[in-house]
Amino acid sequence: MLDIKEILKYIPHRYPFLLVDRIIEIQGAEKIVGIKNVSFNEPFFQGHFPSRPVMPGVLICEAMAQVGAIFAHNARGGMDSGRVFVLTGLERVRFKRPVEPGDQLRLELSCLKRRGTFWKMQGIATVDGKVVAQAEISAMEIDML
Repeated sequence: MLDIKEILKYIPHRYPFLLVDRIIEIQGAEKIVGIKNVSFNEPFFQGHFPSRPVMPGVLICEAMAQVGAIFAHNARGGMDSGRVFVLTGLERVRFKRPVEPGDQLRLELSCLKRRGTFWKMQGIATVDGKVVAQAEISAMEIDML
């Protein structure tokens, strides 16, 4: 398990763009599970949509990508402060249900393919055991910009 203090060591994201609260499971280079607690106080809810707040799908994908970066760093032996994982692609993205304030987003990623610094992962986001989104996520490790 990784708490927020540990997560901050793995990825450069910070408020308001840090979209991972906790890592609850890591199985080597096979699988990772992260948690995002969705609060009404999230800044995106002010405009998306004020009368019926819904978490933007692109931010659900970003949350999956952040968990994927933690996964890749961990699988290759830990964080290198001079390197980051950047999103290189999203494929087969599907949104099944809205994510609303009060939901706990469970983000599970597994490795589909790994070659050098390139990773392709399958991501599934659920709330209360129901799939809300899924995507194939590609990322590559690069020198910090």
